[in-house]
Amino acid sequence: MKTALITGGLGLIGSFVTRKLIKDDIVDRVILLDHYGRYVDSTRREFVDYRKLRMQDIEDKVVIERGEAKYFSVVFHILNHYRPEYIFHLAALPLAKLQNLNTQEAQEGSVVSTSNILEAVGMLYQESGYKLERFVYASSSMVYGDFKYTPVDENHVTNPKEIYGTMKLAGESVTKGLSNFYDIPSSIVRPSAVYGPTDMNRRVSQIFLEKAMLGERVSVHGADEALDFTYVKDIARGFVLASTKEEAVGEVFNITHGKAHTLLEFVTVLKSHFPELEYEVVERDASRPRRGTLSIDKARELLGYEPQYSLEKGIEEYVNFVKEHNANFRTQP
Repeated sequence: MKTALITGGLGLIGSFVTRKLIKDDIVDRVILLDHYGRYVDSTRREFVDYRKLRMQDIEDKVVIERGEAKYFSVVFHILNHYRPEYIFHLAALPLAKLQNLNTQEAQEGSVVSTSNILEAVGMLYQESGYKLERFVYASSSMVYGDFKYTPVDENHVTNPKEIYGTMKLAGESVTKGLSNFYDIPSSIVRPSAVYGPTDMNRRVSQIFLEKAMLGERVSVHGADEALDFTYVKDIARGFVLASTKEEAVGEVFNITHGKAHTLLEFVTVLKSHFPELEYEVVERDASRPRRGTLSIDKARELLGYEPQYSLEKGIEEYVNFVKEHNANFRTQP
C-alpha cells in the first residue's frame, strides 16, 4: 500500500493534491495532518466552511490526523506509524496578507515544521532504514519580492519584502540543506495567486467573487496590478508531477498559469457572470511586491507540466461551484 502524507491536508491546495494523487492511482491512501484551524473571521455573514466538501467521495482513501508539524513528537509519531512514500509539506500560513501576521507564526509553518519533518525522516532512516521517495516543499512566488523582469524564472533574485515571503524562502533553505544532510530526495514548488472552489481564506479572487455575488462594489487596488492567477487544479497537478518525476529531485519549480492578468482583467471576467457588477480603482498597496508573469518553461521541460485552465475557464468553474454550495448567495439576484 503506497501512502502520501500531506501536512495542512485539509487546506485548499492540500485537498486538491489529495484528489489528484487518488485519481491518478499514485497512492492507495493519503494521510492528512491538519490542526482544524481557520485563519479568517468565521463570523462574517458570507463565510462558509467548505472542508466537508473537500473530502467528499474520497473519505475511504483518506485518514485525517489532528496535529501540527511544528511539534516534533507529532511529526515523528505520524511518520513512524504510516511510513509514507511521499510527503507534501503544505502546512503553513495560507496567504501573505493575514490579520495580525507575525514572524513567529510564519516561522513555525515554514521553518520549524520543515526542520521537524526532515529531521524525523533522517532519524527513522538511521534507526530502521525507512526511505522517503520524495519530499515536496510548498514555497511561494512571494520569495522573489519585486519582479525585476518578466517572465520571472527560477534564477531570478530572491528578495522578499514581507513576512510571508521571507519565511517561505527560509523554508527553502532548510529544505535544501537538510535534504542534503539526510540524503532525502526533495523538490520545491513556488505557486502563485491560487484560486478556485472551496477557497475560504479571503484571497483576492475570493473577495472579488463574494462581493460580486452580494452586489457589492469591488475595490481594485492598482489599475495595472497583475498576478499570475493559477487555478487550483493546475497547481495540484504541478505538485504531483514534482513528487513523481525523477528529474524534479533537487529542483525548484514555478507552478503557475504562466501568464499574468491584471486585477481589472479578473474583475472583467467576473462581470461576464455578474453584469451588474460595479468596481472602482484605488491606489495599490505599496507594501505588496510588484509581480507579474512567472516562467513555467522549466516545469514544462522537466515535468511535462502544462496548465489546463485559462482564466475564463477557471473563473467559470469557480463561480458555478460557489453558486451551488454557498447558501448565502442563493437568494441573490
